[in-house]
Amino acid sequence: MICYGAISILRNAEYWGEYMNIEIHTDFNNADVDEMKEVYVSVGWKKHTNEIIQQVFEASNVIAILKIDGRIVGFGRGMTDGIFNAAIYDVVVHKDFQGQGIAKKIMEFLLEKLSNVSCVHLISTTGNERFYSKLGFKQLKTGMARYLNQSLSDEYLE
Repeated sequence: MICYGAISILRNAEYWGEYMNIEIHTDFNNADVDEMKEVYVSVGWKKHTNEIIQQVFEASNVIAILKIDGRIVGFGRGMTDGIFNAAIYDVVVHKDFQGQGIAKKIMEFLLEKLSNVSCVHLISTTGNERFYSKLGFKQLKTGMARYLNQSLSDEYLE
């Protein structure tokens, strides 16, 4: 079963058949920071210190931390005004667990929590655009951004 707090649903055996206990936690716990950092590092995001992880998750009002057999293997977070706009950030799955539908489950959970919000934004990491388009996301015609970090600016901006 997959547990969302007190809500449980049957898991999709195609993705989850080999795992015993799958949970999505909606609350951030400082005790999880080291394990979350391992997930970031596994995909090459090495600048996320424990302090940064704590700060960004405490500032987020929509959180999905997916655990398999008690181990954090992926997560995502969002911020919203609850009516007009929301943004999804840091959908990350440990490299050893990628390709098993975990990011899709995290995104579906976040989108369900944001289902009453008029517009949900996200910035895809390079190479993952198709994944997000399958979830209904489309390119913006008028979107703009500003990055203080030059390498991020080079990667994401025209």
